[in-house]
Amino acid sequence: MEIGGSFYERKYYSTCYMCACRCGIEVYVRNNKVTYIKGNDDHPLNKGVLCAKGSSGIMKEYSPARLRKPLLRTGPRGSGQFKEIEWDEAIEIAAKWIDEARKKNPAKVAFFTGRDQMQAINGWFAQQIGTINWAAHGGFCSVNVAAAGLLSTGYSFWEFGDPDFENTKYFMMIGVAEDHASNPFKLGIQEMKRRGGKLVFVNPVRWSYGAVADEWVPVKPGTDGAFVMGLMHVLFKYNLIDWTFLKEQTNASWLVIQAPGTSKDGLFYRNEDGKPMVYDKKSKSFQPADRIVPDDLDPAFIGEFETPEGFKVRPAFDIFAERLVKDYSPEKVAEITGIPAEDIERIAKEMGVIALYDPLELPVEWTDVWGRKHKSMKGRPVSFHIMRGVASHTNGFQTSRAVFLLKMLLGCVDAPGGHLAKPPYPKHIEDLPKPVKIRSLKDLKYGEPLKGPHLGLPHNPDDLLVDEEGNPLRIDKAYSWEFPVTAHGCIQNVIPAAYQRDPYDIEVLMIYMANMAWNSSQNIPYIIEALTAKDAAGNYVIPKVITIDAFYSEQVAFSDLVLPDATYLEQWFALSLLDRPPSVAFGPVDALRQPIVDPKREGLDVMPWGDVMVKLGTKLKLPGFVNEDGTPKYKDFKDFLINWQPRPGVGALAGWRGKNGDKHFVGEPNPKQLEMYTKNKGFFYYRLPEHMRYYRHINKDYLEWAKSVGFVKKTEPIMMNFYVENLQTFRLAGQGLWEGENQPPNDPVIRERLVKYFDPLPFWYPPFEEEVSGDEYPLYAFTARPQWMYHSWDSQNAWLRQISTRNFLYMNPKTAEKYGIKHLDWVWVESRVGRVKCQVFLTEATEPNSVWTWNAIGKMQGAWGLKPEAEEGHEGFLLNHVIPHSIKIGSRELFYGDPVTGHLAWFDTKVKVYRAEDQSPETYPEFRVEPLPYIKERWVDVLRYKP
Repeated sequence: MEIGGSFYERKYYSTCYMCACRCGIEVYVRNNKVTYIKGNDDHPLNKGVLCAKGSSGIMKEYSPARLRKPLLRTGPRGSGQFKEIEWDEAIEIAAKWIDEARKKNPAKVAFFTGRDQMQAINGWFAQQIGTINWAAHGGFCSVNVAAAGLLSTGYSFWEFGDPDFENTKYFMMIGVAEDHASNPFKLGIQEMKRRGGKLVFVNPVRWSYGAVADEWVPVKPGTDGAFVMGLMHVLFKYNLIDWTFLKEQTNASWLVIQAPGTSKDGLFYRNEDGKPMVYDKKSKSFQPADRIVPDDLDPAFIGEFETPEGFKVRPAFDIFAERLVKDYSPEKVAEITGIPAEDIERIAKEMGVIALYDPLELPVEWTDVWGRKHKSMKGRPVSFHIMRGVASHTNGFQTSRAVFLLKMLLGCVDAPGGHLAKPPYPKHIEDLPKPVKIRSLKDLKYGEPLKGPHLGLPHNPDDLLVDEEGNPLRIDKAYSWEFPVTAHGCIQNVIPAAYQRDPYDIEVLMIYMANMAWNSSQNIPYIIEALTAKDAAGNYVIPKVITIDAFYSEQVAFSDLVLPDATYLEQWFALSLLDRPPSVAFGPVDALRQPIVDPKREGLDVMPWGDVMVKLGTKLKLPGFVNEDGTPKYKDFKDFLINWQPRPGVGALAGWRGKNGDKHFVGEPNPKQLEMYTKNKGFFYYRLPEHMRYYRHINKDYLEWAKSVGFVKKTEPIMMNFYVENLQTFRLAGQGLWEGENQPPNDPVIRERLVKYFDPLPFWYPPFEEEVSGDEYPLYAFTARPQWMYHSWDSQNAWLRQISTRNFLYMNPKTAEKYGIKHLDWVWVESRVGRVKCQVFLTEATEPNSVWTWNAIGKMQGAWGLKPEAEEGHEGFLLNHVIPHSIKIGSRELFYGDPVTGHLAWFDTKVKVYRAEDQSPETYPEFRVEPLPYIKERWVDVLRYKP
């Protein structure tokens, strides 16, 4: 689409930041004002398509909620009483607070970030401070999906992988919200359906993608795992399984030792060289698993065998098959999920028949890692996508694991028509980082950077961050015995843990782009109590809170020092391959944002966080920010993006490296790199040649190339873990049989969790809240993201507010009739931790056991630049008020999360709903904060935009 020349003076290419999709955009400017934003037609991710959020970026830029200068609190926290200060003073105060804290111990500084999209750089900054306490938003978004995928197939969903929409014939979405991958998925679903493909939507609610689905499967919340296990039962029953795939690319045939009560129980049977073994039916002997393809072995998948050493062993598949047959018949699963048994059987047959009997074949020659040359690429055209609806349960990790096994049974992993990895994935487990190992907080030294990454995947109990007594070393209890495989950390635990001083107290809490005082935490009255609590001496229990944000959010109102960020249209920014990049299935992509308008011309004295980080790091003389003589290493963040190298030859951006810009992925810094990106419309895309686009776990040419650019460290096949042996090491620890260094505390609750939930094969168990809340709270309550907003970022956006300024509690009419509730009644929603008053909207698009609402529409009155009478603060409500932040298990009170990864179980919440006696249109509880004076001055009767 051509934009009229009179409408703009300049055009820029950048990357959207109105959600996490990171679409390419064109931004049109006249008189230093943004006049139009459209999709970048050449960008490989969104191909010119832009959603309501992206198009309304203009009104984010000109939001009345914009902060204009640094703020220092003058009144009580939450009062909204601040004074404006200059940047020099703000940097001085922040540096002083951080330095005083890290002199006591670097762990006294906790730096946690939300959906910031430059987590690799922020993590590196935290390393330079020396603190162990850094993490991003993953703990409440998708950490168990990510961890399950990385442990199973070397990649996962969302940033890690995509369906092959061009070729898939059957696409199933489970627990997906439309705010994620919105534009690419709209394009893909359109493409698939035009070719006659089928979309199956598994969700308690039929909305967003469900509106165009060919079939809606209204699953009861928290039972998705049972549904998937039921599908696999049917596939096994009718032999709708890709046995060649399981044999060559997974460890399903590897032999597992059956020796209960010993330290070898549940581990793979290995030979003297440490190689896992299979039982070869041809030679009737035990053979190394890595010889299956070269020696054309015929490994057993079913049976029990005795080794020369006297061990009883079974193939991993055999153990799983017994579980499927015994516990997950369609009839049993129907009782759990509410999905009729005949539908479970039909759906499984549909996908199995398409995968096995309606495959596709691409005329592309390729060579596998064993040297076999293939004349074509054969695919299984069934694909999946899962997200937060699966993740946000206490059984989320094992449910996610079940989905990855379902993909393996069908052979649709990185195959044509299946679910594809997005480079730099897939990876060997050995390629993935482990969290840095320390044994005591005394290992952290003032002035020394942390000697390794904060986040990663522990391989066994010895990788945990616990002291000699087994106590957590991180403030959020990530990588502890409570939450061992916490790949992204547990941001949601930070404020409660700091308030409880468990495992210790902190001095400075830094929050960047995370609204932890409102929609990114649970049990909000408790969180506000934690942020405002004082000790006996009258000092805040959490002494210093520094928030970096561009808008007057609830988190800003409960802060001591506020550093006003620039918007995404006002700063340099890298969407890096070191992070969670905007790649596509057929090649790696990274991108940048660039300054397009000058906030100073709008009277805003704000500074991009990247520039603040460089100034702060230099002021503190952090090792990565100063040269040996103490002089600054970087003059600003633009300089940082060009010259920063976390390892030689590798920087924030992969394109046009080398002094002349003639190298990609690895090369010296290029002083003109950012200019080359802008000339290429703001992104770098390496499109893989056809013969390297599929089977990348075993594709010889791809693996050799991936090693050459640093994506993998070796070219051996990336074997998929049907059976995750790593989990069994934690199980052994729970039984007192782990022979390593770290041992769990003698706590029956912790040990039982390890034994029960760290099963190397997936299984389904009821969400924890079932037992705690019982029949008194019969309904599941959860939130969903509206397509037109993302988190709480956009609830102040005038254009998007026209779509919704308040939210409802959605309920099935039959459920409402049961409880005497009518359409548009005001009701109480009550959980075991509190209650909230809201208005009901009846719809048959909600399954009967559920109630739900949009997230983050309800706001704290006075925040986000909204007027006091705004509907968001009076009729809109926040369900988070009734979501528990902890759960009592036995004698222990634990933070509420998946026991494997710590992922917050947002959607386990159980409630009772009853009609309110007072039908006045007003929510409860209501919280208020005083708006900043200059925000009040911006209020008008009608907010219009005039470029």
